[in-house]
Amino acid sequence: MQLSSLLPCSARLIAGAAALVLTSCAGYHAGSDKPGHMEHIQSLAVPTFKNLTLEPRSAVLVTNNVVRQFQTDGTYQIKDSQNADAVLRGTIRDFTRRQLRSARNNNLRTRELELILYVDYTVEDPASGNVLSRGTVNGSTSVFLDPNFQLSERQAIDEASRKMAEELVSRLAEGWGSSEFPLKDPKPASAKPAKKSSHSILPAAMR
Repeated sequence: MQLSSLLPCSARLIAGAAALVLTSCAGYHAGSDKPGHMEHIQSLAVPTFKNLTLEPRSAVLVTNNVVRQFQTDGTYQIKDSQNADAVLRGTIRDFTRRQLRSARNNNLRTRELELILYVDYTVEDPASGNVLSRGTVNGSTSVFLDPNFQLSERQAIDEASRKMAEELVSRLAEGWGSSEFPLKDPKPASAKPAKKSSHSILPAAMR
């Protein structure tokens, strides 16, 4: 006698429902629930971001981390500008630094630094020129400074840009952290260049 014939009808129904749920979950993709204004977009072009800061070579680093995050998420395919449904343009607006911890015997010497990266972005429809999405995202990290200050800061910029990329992709793929709606104004907001600061961020011992 088969085991299935011994099971009550209700038990077989519950088992069948559980199997259906498991099958559905197996094909679930976390990045498939796009915001309403991005539903028709299947692919994005991501040109190298503009850099309005004094940090050299940051544009390529930041852009590459954004592209990698889109590829990891999988919601949008990354294509060139001529073949993509929309174009994501970004502007690195500012790097903000804040002392988190000073040396034990010297308050002017920084031991731990927080670095925050701010990026303005627009998503444009290349056919109509309309702006589909616009906003500002940021990413932050902390770093302990060692004698090789340039290496420490470069690592901090890389980590901050990774976190910024996660926030940006989350907004465009799922709408998390954003209450924005489709914008009718085709003109992207103009970002103001960051002002040069006379205050050095280098530890006192390294100036």
